[in-house]
Amino acid sequence: MIEIGSVVWGVRDIARAVSFWSAALDYRLKYPASEDWAILVPREGPGTQLSLNLVSSPHARRHHIDLFADDQKAEVQRLIALGTSPAAWDYPADADYVVLHDPDGNPFCVVQR
Repeated sequence: MIEIGSVVWGVRDIARAVSFWSAALDYRLKYPASEDWAILVPREGPGTQLSLNLVSSPHARRHHIDLFADDQKAEVQRLIALGTSPAAWDYPADADYVVLHDPDGNPFCVVQR
């Protein structure tokens, strides 16, 4: 199974974005924010999480989706068969995600649930 688990929003100021989006959506921090990353979830009930990612360039691709997968490897292979392509990416050793490009070149991540 694969589903949209998070919308990743590129921002220039994490604290300001947390304040704004928490109030705008009635969301709360899932975990304490770091200087370059924060995850917001609905204050009550289900809903898609909003991940805030610090970006330094106003020209960066600032937004993408994270697909959460029960079997990441199988889903990545299925998506490649459907027309995605693996992105050249410098992964940290503990990465739980794979970056792909959709047929139009838009990046998205498949995250092991």
